Amino acid sequence: MLRDVKPHNIMIDHELRKLRLIDWGLAEFYHPGKEYNVRVASRYFKGPELLIDLQDYDYSLDMWSLGCMFAGMIFRKEPFFYGHDNNDQLVKIAKVVGTDELNAYLNKYQLELDPQFNALVGRHSRKPWSKFINADNPHLVSPEAIDFWISCFDMIIRRG
Repeated sequence: MLRDVKPHNIMIDHELRKLRLIDWGLAEFYHPGKEYNVRVASRYFKGPELLIDLQDYDYSLDMWSLGCMFAGMIFRKEPFFYGHDNNDQLVKIAKVVGTDELNAYLNKYQLELDPQFNALVGRHSRKPWSKFINADNPHLVSPEAIDFWISCFDMIIRRG
């Protein structure tokens, strides 16, 4: 797991059409059942696992970060989730994926949000991807791009 996927950690060689991930300082080998530090990744690319202190995360964390980058590119909104702190970051995520999906994820792992977190996050329905399309980005949005984006952000699919 790289655990710090973000635009600054990607190098592209356009001539050779190669992409490389760099800065492996926070990387760890994944071992099922092992608990990992949640103080990794840059805030705007942190998966919900890290924001709710779930230490039993896996490599799908990097897929979330990739989804954040991808959404920023196709919808021309960078960063895609712009939280002012980790708590606000979780609120921004809940406003897009919806609190029902967030709660299903929490229930799957027998986790509970702190009551103050529940009040902070509130209740939100999943935001349709079409709400992110504007005059600047329709040429970047395709059914395949949306399918990929949704699969990166689907918390239940990512964690199997």
